[in-house]
Amino acid sequence: MNLDPVTLRWVGAFFNLAKRSGALTEVERDVLILEEAFASASVRAYFFGGTASTSDKRQKIQPLLKDFHALTNKFVQLLLDRGRVGVLEHVGVAFKRRQLAERGAVEGIVESPRPLPDAEVAELARSLGARLGKEVLLENRTNPELVGGVRVFVDAKMIDYSVQGRLQGLRRKMMEAELPTPA
Repeated sequence: MNLDPVTLRWVGAFFNLAKRSGALTEVERDVLILEEAFASASVRAYFFGGTASTSDKRQKIQPLLKDFHALTNKFVQLLLDRGRVGVLEHVGVAFKRRQLAERGAVEGIVESPRPLPDAEVAELARSLGARLGKEVLLENRTNPELVGGVRVFVDAKMIDYSVQGRLQGLRRKMMEAELPTPA
C-alpha cells in the first residue's frame, strides 16, 4: 500500500515523540486500537466520508481516547484541529512501517503461482536483504496468472523473476537490437 507523504510525516513525528518520551509501547497499543476501530466500514465512512463535522467526529472518538496515553490523545486532537483526520485512516500501517524502518527492516510480498515453502521464502528474504542492506520480511501470495517463477514487491521496487517478466525482457531486447544493414 502506498501511503501519502502527509500521513508518513505526521506518523513519523508522532513515533519519534513517543520514542523520546519513553511511551512507545503504550502508543503502539493505542495505534493498534485505532487501527481496529477504523477497520469497520461504517466508522471509515463516518470519519473519512466528509459529511460529519469536526466537532461531531471529536465527540464520537472521545470515548475511545479516554483510555489512551496522553501523547496519543493529543496527537488525535491535533489531527482534528488541523483538519488532518485523514491521517488516521492509515495510522496503523504508517506506524508499523516506521517501526520496521527503525530496526532496519522492510516488508514485502512475493507472488508465485503456487504457495512457496517457508524455507524458500526465508531464503529469498535473506538474499534480498543482503542486496538491499535491510532485513526483509516477506509474505507469500499466490497469483495463478503467473506461469512460473516469482515476482517480489519490496521497498517500493518490483523484482520480476517470473516467466512472463523474463519473456517481456527478452522481447524488449530483441526490439531494441540493431539489425544488420544490407551490403
